[in-house]
Amino acid sequence: MIKTLKKIKKFDGKQDFKNSFIIGDCVEAMKKIKDNTFDMVFADPPYNMQLQNELYRPNNTKVDAVDDEWDKFNDFEHYDEFTKTWLKEAKRVMKKNGTLWVIGSYHNIFRVGNILMDLGFWILNDVHWIKSNPMPNFKGVRLTNATETIIWAVKDKKVKNYTFNYEEMKKANRGVQMRNDWYFAICNGNERLRDENGVKVHSTQKPLPLLERIILASTNKDDLVLDPFAGTCTTGVAAHKYDRNFTMIEKDEYYIDWAIKRFKNLQKKLTGI
Repeated sequence: MIKTLKKIKKFDGKQDFKNSFIIGDCVEAMKKIKDNTFDMVFADPPYNMQLQNELYRPNNTKVDAVDDEWDKFNDFEHYDEFTKTWLKEAKRVMKKNGTLWVIGSYHNIFRVGNILMDLGFWILNDVHWIKSNPMPNFKGVRLTNATETIIWAVKDKKVKNYTFNYEEMKKANRGVQMRNDWYFAICNGNERLRDENGVKVHSTQKPLPLLERIILASTNKDDLVLDPFAGTCTTGVAAHKYDRNFTMIEKDEYYIDWAIKRFKNLQKKLTGI
């Protein structure tokens, strides 16, 4: 299904935000959206990686680490307050039987999980994304970090009628019940968005197959999916590919412009034009 895509630079809550890219702060944008709107929220928030030194490979080439300004916080207290704020708004705009997926690494996921539970969310699963091609630990001082954790939750423990496409997941797992260890390569090769100089457009672009599984596991056709930290909108691409609707919120218009290019290429593939 080919959808009309909209880029909204000044969101006031009155525009139709279905299949839209909203440019702006996610908390401020969500505040303008009414309660119980979205069937699913996927969030890939800043990890607060606290990088202290530049990282180099054994051949002295520099590693493209996550040192973007959007990932920097003054301290853990600052990060926790940020997390509470966006999670509260995400919970409010979720439908009563909606689900939340939030991804993180060891840098932040334990703090996010604790805050999430304090806010009354009820955790259904923790999914372990096991990377088939993780970045090595070049200094040899730690284990190779080959996983990220995804928390899947509902608004509170009373929610029972959330969407879980059990048979779809079983089918995707060769007829066996889907487990919570998911093996996917990190985003690389032709999927990785790069500018004319070969530089990565976004430092933490997630692999499309990972988001496709999440979309197929916990939404139905025509559902409305929110990603408040959209980046280059992998969530929206997955939703669009499987006939779901989406709302992407992203501060940086540069990422959205690249996302729109992705959508145009997807639509060409879907239509054969």
